[in-house]
Amino acid sequence: MARRPAPPSAYPRPAADARPPAGGDRRAASRARRAEQRVDVREWASGIRLSAFSVIMLSLVVLGAWVLVPTLGTFIDQRQKIAALEASVKVSEEQIQALEKERERWQDPAYITTQARERLYYVKPGEVVYLIDNDLDPATLLREQEPVSDTLEETSSDWMPQLLRTLTGSGLSDTAAVAP
Repeated sequence: MARRPAPPSAYPRPAADARPPAGGDRRAASRARRAEQRVDVREWASGIRLSAFSVIMLSLVVLGAWVLVPTLGTFIDQRQKIAALEASVKVSEEQIQALEKERERWQDPAYITTQARERLYYVKPGEVVYLIDNDLDPATLLREQEPVSDTLEETSSDWMPQLLRTLTGSGLSDTAAVAP
């Protein structure tokens, strides 16, 4: 049986009569070495042998990737939507529980009476209600306004970090405001 010839080497054998250039021209010597070390791509590619099995398997991998990539993108998108909807359902359930507790409180006559007294200032017949204005401690009340200075003072606050915090906070919030 005949043997297949070996593919050409990337490093050709130096010729017996090859001598370095005379006179110490280093650039010419490095160019000559690079020219000797170059690999011809056509020769390298002709050494690659593909069997029919390899071609079929490679085409199946490419076909599988072509089919699965859009499906995977759709799957990830749907999982994100499901997670958002589950969070929305959880918030709605919490709101329903809070409203049910509020409804139970409104079933109690004492709560209704308290709310009527606090919110609407209702009183029972015969009661006298005294509303006191300025019931604060005189020490906590504001004194007369101090004179305004004529000099302009600059504060040491930087508005850019506050703007970035506001933007990132609004962009990363879980709930969005609903327009009326």
